Amino acid sequence: MTIETINNSIQPQKNILLQHPLYKKVQHPDDLHRFLESHVYAVWDFMSLLKALQSKLTCTTTPWLPIGNPEIRYLINEIVLAEETDISLDGKRQSHYEMYIDAMKACGADTAPVEHFLENVVSTQNIFVSIRQSDLHINIKAFLDFTFRVIEEGKPHEIAAAFTFGREDLIPSMFTEILKNFQENFPEKDLSKLIYYFERHIELDADEHGPMALQMITELCDNNPTRWKEVEEVSIQALEVRIGLWNAIEETISHQNLASI
Repeated sequence: MTIETINNSIQPQKNILLQHPLYKKVQHPDDLHRFLESHVYAVWDFMSLLKALQSKLTCTTTPWLPIGNPEIRYLINEIVLAEETDISLDGKRQSHYEMYIDAMKACGADTAPVEHFLENVVSTQNIFVSIRQSDLHINIKAFLDFTFRVIEEGKPHEIAAAFTFGREDLIPSMFTEILKNFQENFPEKDLSKLIYYFERHIELDADEHGPMALQMITELCDNNPTRWKEVEEVSIQALEVRIGLWNAIEETISHQNLASI
């Protein structure tokens, strides 16, 4: 099995995401706010996938030891560097999650729910309890639950699969579609930080992180057919819960619009 085989296997799910009706539902500022207020959880939990990979594939404890493949260490550390300490629109060092939060505030979206959720995560010290206790849409709960189940129970190549095929490999195309709608529908809104965030993701993921993540998968699976099969299974599951997330956001926007009639 190869990367090409995996891509062929997940193409149906990718097509659903790329052609999802959600993109055309974001027509007004309130729609944009609902989108951001739900999507932010995917921005946040992505960082946990990344740090789980760093923890499993590099040495993050003392005494330091040369753990694993140096090529993989380089790939994951390069991605962590950009995702956790990138340059913001203001020229400051920020994680992409922090950039997203600032962009939400700049355009009027509510960041209080996700900030409260993270406070609860710290308080409970148990992500699964925090997910259950939250008021999030059931599909968003399922999305988060899948991420942290993979982190807790998955092998490195399975975590890499969720990271690569469920996120990094897909993000440039999805965000390009969203960005087109934002620019067309909200010329009067201050979307400078949001557009910068999307464009930065498109730039990094398409040109650097996407290829790096695919190389990481290849290095981790090597010639092991069992690992390749597990990567395929996790990748499909990751895309299915992403479709569920998109369905939840579309449902939230539709319900809001019906309520305002």
